[in-house]
Amino acid sequence: MEECALDTSIRTLGPCKLESRLPYRTWADDKSIQIFVDEELSEHKGDACVVSFEAAGPRKKLYFDSSRAKCAIVTCGGLCPGINDVIRAIVMEAYHAYKVPSIVGIPYGLEGFIPKYRHSLRELTPEVVADIHRFGGTILGSSRGPQSPEEIVDTLERCNVNALFVIGGDGTMKAALSISREIQNRGLKITVIGIPKTIDNDINFIPQSFGFETAVFKATEAIECAHTEACGTPNGIGLVRLMGRESGFIAARATLALKEVNFVLIPEAPFILEGEGGLLPALEERLRDRGHAVIVAAEGAGQHLLEHNAGTDASGNPVLGEIADLLRKEIHRYLNDRGMEHSIKYIDPSYIIRSVPANANDKVYCGFLGQYAVHAAMAGRTDMVVAKLQDRYVHLPLELVTRTRRKLNIYSDLWRAVLESTGQGMLKGMLPPE
Repeated sequence: MEECALDTSIRTLGPCKLESRLPYRTWADDKSIQIFVDEELSEHKGDACVVSFEAAGPRKKLYFDSSRAKCAIVTCGGLCPGINDVIRAIVMEAYHAYKVPSIVGIPYGLEGFIPKYRHSLRELTPEVVADIHRFGGTILGSSRGPQSPEEIVDTLERCNVNALFVIGGDGTMKAALSISREIQNRGLKITVIGIPKTIDNDINFIPQSFGFETAVFKATEAIECAHTEACGTPNGIGLVRLMGRESGFIAARATLALKEVNFVLIPEAPFILEGEGGLLPALEERLRDRGHAVIVAAEGAGQHLLEHNAGTDASGNPVLGEIADLLRKEIHRYLNDRGMEHSIKYIDPSYIIRSVPANANDKVYCGFLGQYAVHAAMAGRTDMVVAKLQDRYVHLPLELVTRTRRKLNIYSDLWRAVLESTGQGMLKGMLPPE
């Protein structure tokens, strides 16, 4: 099997000379894990290939004297189920396993590093984080938008931080890489470890981010409600808007989980409204045959049909047009022109989905991520994230995960299964070109 030409080496702060005091008999030293990856995951444009990664886990030799180390944790970007679980896992592992005497929480994202915002750092102890996994959100708060890497590193220096744990999405991981480069330019010995967080599941090379399973489960509840509403009125249409700026993973998985969806619209598959293969004629046919329909739309779907402004949000993402508004307007117009009585029930559960506690599987996942992040930091690894690939935990370089955003491959078995479940393969744009 061909090995992919990807640089997966992990930078270290220096040689590890201190004996670990952890009482384990299994160590991750010098372990290389080979992962079989397909075209979608590896960005390899030929056959499937194999990639070698450094294994996550405890090392016999440490870089830091953990009994004198100081750690910091920051959470950035939008909320996601499981953030508190990751925070708790980091604190518990650092405190109990490595006897780290001080772990501080940076309040309100990267703003917390910047003196002008006057946010106070928060000491995190096992007592402080004991129950936080029961709640959604993040006890540290969050914010969006870039901050000066120079000012951030100034704060890290002033506070004598040795290890920084950054929990966030694609933009946050890019910020972590900028922070690490500034640290390196100053010749400082501070490790930067990323824990990828994105409810859209769009971080490059990571098949599933924490919180995604919980998000899909909550999304199915909204879809089920939309289906119930649609069935309760003549020609009822349940319209559910889900998260997914550039990637339709939540919409696709929720559709497969609850086989009540007739049309699912994602950013990766540009559709048309009218004419042969249009959504509206297909919807009309569905209503005439069955008397109700359910449409699921990712927030980034159909942007080619909307007017755009040149603005960006605080995270630097282009401001999206509102696909749900367009669909409601065009559906009303189209069906009214044909004299079809109808009723649209619109549901947007986005903030509910983001804010709930993680389910059991995501909690387990978050626990592993937090523990492995601490193991990596104490062994002097840096410029990396902890990730789960095919049930194995590995280290990925920040440069790799920030290279591009992961998108749903419409050539994949996942999308084929969605088309089979919904029966929408006749719509233009749903099938990849031959």
